[in-house]
Amino acid sequence: MQIMTLIEDNLKDNPATGSHPPPGSNFIRAIIEEDNRAGKWNGRVETRFPPEPNGYLHIGHAKSICLNFGLAHDYNGICHLRFDDTNPEKEEQEYVDSIRDSVRWLGYDWGSHQHYASDYFDKLYEFAEYLIKQGKAYVDSLTADEIRALRGTLSEAGTNSPYRERSMTENLDLFRRMKAGEFPDGAHVLRVRIDMSSPNINLRDPVIYRIRHSYHHRTASKWCIYPMYDYTHCISDALERITHSLCTLEFEDHRPLYDWILDELAEVVPCHPQQIEFARLNLTYSVMSKRKLIELVENGLVDGWDDPRMNTLAGVRRRGYTPESIRLFAERIGVSKADSWIEMSVLEDCLRHDLNERATRRLAVLEPLKVVIDNYPENHEEECFAPNHPQKLELGTRTVHLSKIIYIERSDFMEAPSKGYFRLSPGMEVRLRYAYIVKCVNVVKNADGEVVQIHCTYDPGSKSGTPGADQRKVKGNIHWLSAKHARQAEVRLYDRLFSHAHPDAGEQDYKTFLNPNSRKVITAYVEPSLYQIQPEDRFQFERHGYFIADARVTTPEKPVFNRAVTLRDSWIKASG
Repeated sequence: MQIMTLIEDNLKDNPATGSHPPPGSNFIRAIIEEDNRAGKWNGRVETRFPPEPNGYLHIGHAKSICLNFGLAHDYNGICHLRFDDTNPEKEEQEYVDSIRDSVRWLGYDWGSHQHYASDYFDKLYEFAEYLIKQGKAYVDSLTADEIRALRGTLSEAGTNSPYRERSMTENLDLFRRMKAGEFPDGAHVLRVRIDMSSPNINLRDPVIYRIRHSYHHRTASKWCIYPMYDYTHCISDALERITHSLCTLEFEDHRPLYDWILDELAEVVPCHPQQIEFARLNLTYSVMSKRKLIELVENGLVDGWDDPRMNTLAGVRRRGYTPESIRLFAERIGVSKADSWIEMSVLEDCLRHDLNERATRRLAVLEPLKVVIDNYPENHEEECFAPNHPQKLELGTRTVHLSKIIYIERSDFMEAPSKGYFRLSPGMEVRLRYAYIVKCVNVVKNADGEVVQIHCTYDPGSKSGTPGADQRKVKGNIHWLSAKHARQAEVRLYDRLFSHAHPDAGEQDYKTFLNPNSRKVITAYVEPSLYQIQPEDRFQFERHGYFIADARVTTPEKPVFNRAVTLRDSWIKASG
């Protein structure tokens, strides 16, 4: 295959991308299928994902990645990875590397089809000279502010630049001198000559080249003039023979310019791709502006691009999301022409759906409360057996040791229980999961009146899994760990980065909605087996949620666990 050389078997079994969607399941597929019926492109489907390497990819980019690579895969086509590196002042190799890593992590591969806009700088310059010679482009010596002032408004036409009627010879000479580095930044720009009275402001003689004496991460100091995105993008598509150029809706008004440039270059470019727009992803409790994500990182409001609270792909990966859950999310939200908001709970539910099937179960006590089982023999311990996955018996069981002193969750004891509370309280019985029924007989408090220890008795004939033991029914069932065998581990409880569903929608600064409780670091007790794991191993901590061994800081001597998601959507209750 030319596409998807990674995890092919996983994709075949994945409901998000493996099964061929029904014909016309979204409007882009309907366009492709109609093109194929009509013989357009000779049945060829070639797409591209064109990120600018000026930051890390976020969850919104995942929708575009899954769409472009997924369509190419499903129609036996090709998807290119092209870096739009036309702004040397903001682009870095670090971002290139992170983008490649994120696309591969999602399960896609571009094979030999990796490109850069800078690959085409010579051709782009050649085509610019062609437009000048055709009388379609001119060098303008106005300042950026002067150009903006003459552009007009949505209700008023623009005004021609006084330099619009320069001769072809003068324009060519000035443009070549711009390339040679004779002028400082901002002295001149190259504009295409279209229509300053067009109702579409994008057609009012847009700038296609500007002077920038900046070092480029790939071309070094070879160039001091750089092409603009609208000019570069359509030509790059044409040179790569893209068939369907998929963009988000903010580029819909730019499509006439896309078509105008390719029409004017029809004699010198190999084809004229079709630009198609779709609605971008708007996700609640997050920001999608790359500028704002950069601001969060540079101002130290998060711990870098891969902070597990960030919606970058590096961040959600470190948080514990799986590629399969992201692809499932992209499939569930679909593709449309209408802007809409997607609830964060939809993304979280996709992760639960995936990890419920694959994550092995383990016990962890996050807020420990000591329990002494008074009638349990001193210095005695025994094995209890817990399934690694309750629905997948083929995964077998694991051993959990019981001893006289155990830890339970502090929330599993209430001295004065409320109605409907069926966990441990004075005089009440609960079952220790996979072990015995115990009864609270005494409570020990400190000088401040805080419960610091509980004394219980156990029923020796009630051990789970032994004949007749399950005939005794109690309503409560809690988890626990033997104090003798449990190991301490750092656990990071992550929540949503913002406390408001639309942090950047109003006039108020989005940073005022940063959630002060988005991260809580605790020392917990875990099963000893969790000291024999690899970074990015995932587990369900029973009754707590899904956790991942943090890839950045986990070692065999010191595992660190990040909570990816709780077992159910408790956000509304917690924030209400």
